[in-house]
Amino acid sequence: MRRFLISIVSHGVVLVIGFALGVYFLPILTAPESPDTAVLEEKAQNATYTAEFKRGLRGSDFLHWGEGKVSVSPTTIAHQGRLAPGPDYKVYLTTEFVEHEDEFLPIKENAQLIGDVKTFDGFVVNVPEGVDIDQYSTVLVWCEAFGEFISAAKYR
Repeated sequence: MRRFLISIVSHGVVLVIGFALGVYFLPILTAPESPDTAVLEEKAQNATYTAEFKRGLRGSDFLHWGEGKVSVSPTTIAHQGRLAPGPDYKVYLTTEFVEHEDEFLPIKENAQLIGDVKTFDGFVVNVPEGVDIDQYSTVLVWCEAFGEFISAAKYR
């Protein structure tokens, strides 16, 4: 009986670890190629605003972080840098700088969803028609699936 219980517990632990690793690695394995450096640099040159994602934000940790330059124009938001890999990342614009999910959740309904992030070594997201970037001050990356703050940068 003891051997049976040990077997159940050990198999359960392996199952949980395997699931966790799958959640972490699946977005990396299925991610499309990141935008070419030349494309990112062109977007940066045409930007109206720039800002920086930094790792040391209150809501960032070893699994949820971003770093690098963010370029905001009326038509695109481009990121030259890295994001911690994860599923279901979204880019939002907010009217105030936030650095943790407990600050973002109360204002999320007023935040402007821009689009999905599918790459982790830089991204380009098109700004939807009718969105005025001048009405906002901050670019935020959010993991929709797990309700996790990834990073934010104040551009204005």
